[in-house]
Amino acid sequence: MESSRVIHAIYNDDDDLLAAVKTVKAEKYHIDEIYTPFPVHGLDKAMGLAPTRIAITSFIYGCIGLTVSIVMMNYMMIEDWAQNIGGKPSFSYLENMPAFVPIMFELTVFFAAHLMVITFYLRSRMWPFKKAENPDPRTTDDHFLMEISMNGNDEALESILAKTAAVEINIVDKEAH
Repeated sequence: MESSRVIHAIYNDDDDLLAAVKTVKAEKYHIDEIYTPFPVHGLDKAMGLAPTRIAITSFIYGCIGLTVSIVMMNYMMIEDWAQNIGGKPSFSYLENMPAFVPIMFELTVFFAAHLMVITFYLRSRMWPFKKAENPDPRTTDDHFLMEISMNGNDEALESILAKTAAVEINIVDKEAH
């Protein structure tokens, strides 16, 4: 079985990386992955990635939190253990809803934030104690790495990358990482 080879182009600056991505995509090459030490604004659009659906999941999680808060407060404060607190009798949920608004808000935010973090980790396959997958440890500090599969286009791809501001261009065996 033949091992797959990839080319790693390493950059010092995020603007140089962004320009290089646009150049490589203009030449109709497929970029497998980009490793950056921080999020680069506009990189997803330059790579042609589909928009994320995280906003939809956040809304759904917020609705779940709001529903849980309403059901919880109605059960605890109206049905199970109704109390006259501060002269406000607990005859119905709607009469007391203004007092419950802060709890509704807090649980909406709590559910949206925590469930989004869990969704992000599951979607990214970031399990506890998982070994890092970045091919160059400098990408966690101050370098940017673009990884492109080589399919018999070694010289053409290297010449395109050499015209960008890459500080290093390395051909590596994918299984070695």
